[in-house]
Amino acid sequence: MLKRILDETRQALRQDVGRLLGELRVALVRLHAAEESQRALVRSIAQLDELFLLVVVGEFNTGKSAVINALLGERVLQEGVTPTTSQIGQLRYGTPASRASAGGGGEVIILPLEILREITIVDTPGTNAVLRDHEALTREFVPRSDLVLFVTSADRPFTESERAFLEAIQSWGKKVMLALNKVDILERPEDVAAVVDFVKEQALALLGLRPRVFAVSARDARRARAEGNDALMRASGFAELESFVTTTLNEAVRLRLKLLNPLGVGLRVGGEAEALAEERLAFLKDDSMLLEAVDAQLVHDREELGREMRLRFADVERVLVEHEQRAADSLHRNLRLRRILDLLDGDRTRALFERDVAGDPSSALEKRVDEIVSWLVTKEAELWRAVAERVRHRQAVHNERAPGELAGMLQPDGARPLVDVRREVQRALEGSAPRAEALRLASAARAAAIGTLLLQPVAVAVAAASIALAATGWARAGGLLLAVALGLAGVLLLPALRAKAETELRKRNHRLRESLVNRLKASLDRELDESRRRALEALHPYREFVRSEAGRFRSQRDQLRTLRGSLETLRDRIQSL
Repeated sequence: MLKRILDETRQALRQDVGRLLGELRVALVRLHAAEESQRALVRSIAQLDELFLLVVVGEFNTGKSAVINALLGERVLQEGVTPTTSQIGQLRYGTPASRASAGGGGEVIILPLEILREITIVDTPGTNAVLRDHEALTREFVPRSDLVLFVTSADRPFTESERAFLEAIQSWGKKVMLALNKVDILERPEDVAAVVDFVKEQALALLGLRPRVFAVSARDARRARAEGNDALMRASGFAELESFVTTTLNEAVRLRLKLLNPLGVGLRVGGEAEALAEERLAFLKDDSMLLEAVDAQLVHDREELGREMRLRFADVERVLVEHEQRAADSLHRNLRLRRILDLLDGDRTRALFERDVAGDPSSALEKRVDEIVSWLVTKEAELWRAVAERVRHRQAVHNERAPGELAGMLQPDGARPLVDVRREVQRALEGSAPRAEALRLASAARAAAIGTLLLQPVAVAVAAASIALAATGWARAGGLLLAVALGLAGVLLLPALRAKAETELRKRNHRLRESLVNRLKASLDRELDESRRRALEALHPYREFVRSEAGRFRSQRDQLRTLRGSLETLRDRIQSL
């Protein structure tokens, strides 16, 4: 096992790799990262205790199996011009030779070959195989590799599908070397060199890679082994590839790659998880913006409803103005000299004004107030439905994880504000019922009539006394003038008293309108404030969900950033081995 080649320092590095990747695994679970990423990380952690894994990949018919057979020195794997490898084949050291299913579309091939003592070689299905499940097996196994040997063919090097698959390998941070197989079909050495240069240039231009490229002929290498032909073996180019695998790829190099590859997987899946956390934070920003917009909308709606509501108070005031006008008209019709004697009869006068000031304003006021309350309740319901619909849309986006059943939480209760407002109307109208108003008008009219009549007899008496005395012409003239003045005062007193009564009437109605509007405003403002409070209360669970989720994802993102920094630092330490 790998542990036997680890000294104390390297063992500590391995433990650090395992610890950091273990922390990353926990972070991925908490973030609910993609299952594929979690599985890849788990496999990478597990392979820290496994032998070095050399994974051979490439399109079918490039000679992957032939290259592996040449490395092993035996025809262990089937070769052919059609896709012959349909499962993952892990070639390991052991005795006796055997084959066994490894589950999940793979098999383990045990061979007593020296090259397999420190390295497990993995044969994979072709990456452009017709059967896509074969390619999926290869793609799933690549993250487990410590080194990837990518086999391409000299007759069609670096195809588009090969380039795409190499990009996927690179994204996992894997060390890659290329075997350009079938160079025996090229007639001249300069043709081989040209193809090798082409492959290198393409890898650098398209992928930014500078992989080592081995130009080989697996067919010639296997024939050279069978014939013991050293010259053919050298010509096949296979000796260089074999030397790299068995000598250059020594224990220190294998250890470095062994530790770097899980780190590469960790950095990739950690980067994906960090991006996922950022994506979810950005996603939640839409929720925060929605809540801010809803808060602003609630304030705006509160102000708009308040303004429109106060405009509707004119309908309420109009009822009292009409009532006031009827009372004033009654004063003008009835408080006249020709009706003085009728006005002296209190009951008759009261009945007269009760008839003229007909209609209880309270019922008309209640109707207008009911209309305002009904309008307000309807508007509140419409506004809340619009808010609830926007929030429900976000809840659906969150797969219903966001709490808060908003549908019925803020349906306005029309009966409650109606009762409250009606109570305020009754309080404002206390003492201003039609009978009380008629009584006040009748009392004022009777007092005016009495005052007028009292001045008339006095005027007559003064005139008679002046004539009876007849002392002088001046006395008689003065008495007559006084009598005329008193008579005129009596005549003019009635309009003055009527004007005074009308002024008092209008003052009372002004106070009544002012009191009623103020009470209505206060009562309906309380209803608007209560409506907004209930809206905020209904949104509170959703608001807390957004706040909590944002805090959780920020914490996870920060943890992933810290882990990424630690993994990168550890990678640099390992690369310096």
